[in-house]
Amino acid sequence: MTDKPSVLFVCVHNAGRSQMAAAWLTHLAGDRVEVRSAGSAPGDRVNPAAVEAMAEVGIDISAETPKLLTVDAVRVSDVCITMGCGDACPVFPGKRYLDWKLDDPAGQGVEAVRPIRDEIRVLVEGLISEIAPARPETTA
Repeated sequence: MTDKPSVLFVCVHNAGRSQMAAAWLTHLAGDRVEVRSAGSAPGDRVNPAAVEAMAEVGIDISAETPKLLTVDAVRVSDVCITMGCGDACPVFPGKRYLDWKLDDPAGQGVEAVRPIRDEIRVLVEGLISEIAPARPETTA
């Protein structure tokens, strides 16, 4: 068992928003948070515009693949953040659920994805400050 918080990002295709959010959280929080992402109807691949937009800020998500949302993924996560999947996400008592209203980058070019990427970063930074604030180094 781990005492670090776990976050699950969910969008329909797990190809854009949830992949960018997971990458931001991993990049910004490092090993302080367990990160997962999934989709209720996963796409065939990560949105190329999302890959390009994240590469512009130095984060490589080109090797990621969309994953199917499972009950187990929700069960083992402390925070479940939906991004347009609606009621497809199972609900368990004691979990924290957030719904981030974000534009869907599907079918959009990188110019349209950049502001979504940047909005996700701001939301992820706020989430980190709530669930995994930086702790001063201590010696024990």
